Amino acid sequence: MNIKKKTWLKVFLGIVIVLFIINVGAGLFFYNLAIERNVKDFLTGNEDLEVSAEAMDVFLEGDWRAWHDEQSFEQLQIEAEDGVKLNGYYLPAKESSNKVVLFAHGYLGHAKDMSLFGQHYVEDLGFHMISPDSRGHGDSEGEYIGFGWHDRLDHLKWIDLIIDEFGEDVEIVLHGLSMGAATVLMTSGENLPDQVKAIVADSPYSGVYQLFSYQLDRMFHLPDFPILPTLSFVTNMKAGYTLNEASAVDQVRQADVPILYIHGESDVFVPSAMTELLYEETNSDADMLLIPGASHGESIVLDEEAYLDKLKSFLNHYL
Repeated sequence: MNIKKKTWLKVFLGIVIVLFIINVGAGLFFYNLAIERNVKDFLTGNEDLEVSAEAMDVFLEGDWRAWHDEQSFEQLQIEAEDGVKLNGYYLPAKESSNKVVLFAHGYLGHAKDMSLFGQHYVEDLGFHMISPDSRGHGDSEGEYIGFGWHDRLDHLKWIDLIIDEFGEDVEIVLHGLSMGAATVLMTSGENLPDQVKAIVADSPYSGVYQLFSYQLDRMFHLPDFPILPTLSFVTNMKAGYTLNEASAVDQVRQADVPILYIHGESDVFVPSAMTELLYEETNSDADMLLIPGASHGESIVLDEEAYLDKLKSFLNHYL
């Protein structure tokens, strides 16, 4: 090999090594940014998460907040399969009931957030309410965010607790928002007990890889390859799951429990097309409500009547 060829080979190998280092660095960067439990402000000012003034008023100062603060929630704790301690909050129904709603909140959210929905379940529908902090959130332990995948196994633990406490004739509804919606959909593909009667998924994503691919392009104008395969490897090493296996679509293809999908048609943070795909791929009975003009998580505020009417009719059909 002559000197010129050796030089070009060294240059080529140098470029490959530099690109490899950059890619690994990107995988670690995005793991720290999105998945590792830490202070996260990268979504602050994100235009895709802007909501209407009407919705903002309800989210920040709605009467559901005062309602939550007036209730006497009992704190619960369970231990996940991997030893992580998870905290949840229980509120009994106003009258005797065998119906329990198990909530799942969104990314960077808290159990309290679900009182926006819980108020209707408890006051209008006669449900007991259990709202956990997901792993990596609130008062629950966890060094990473599961994006619904490990959370689905945590949800199975909460379901077991509910059956133990309320008995074999209990009727359980799983209701999730955003990441919580993905959580309940990922739970749907597991071997669920007969006591789980229905699932409500508000603004879900079809899978973690698909969500990250969409956001990587929209927020950072970057391609998914080779960043996401590297991020998936890092996530598997640090958190024990891959982006591809965390698939809501794969899970609903195995579902036996009826599922109600709800999504805002103007959602550009998690596009409603993901819900439409999930609806089409669902193995069990399914229904769908798309709210015109609603962005991410706004549906119950912008058209409360349509939201609650659909919810009540769906639950009355299966409970």
